[in-house]
Amino acid sequence: MGKKKKGGDRKGKKRPKKTKPSAKYKKYVVEENKIVKKGKPCPKCGSGVFLAEHKERLSCGRCSYMESKKSETAKKEAE
Repeated sequence: MGKKKKGGDRKGKKRPKKTKPSAKYKKYVVEENKIVKKGKPCPKCGSGVFLAEHKERLSCGRCSYMESKKSETAKKEAE
């Protein structure tokens, strides 16, 4: 008789994949017809690579450079 069809063997139109817009567009802002960079650049890699912002640190995904953020409690103790 007939073979059982699996999910990949379906006939008909395929549904398009839903994708999120890239996060790189969040790092730029247009002000007065000029493009302004929002994020902090990596000091090792140069101005084309941004540091990713985490809770306690800034990190570069390209060269693994890391900077720690000063926590709010440390700022209060310093005053």
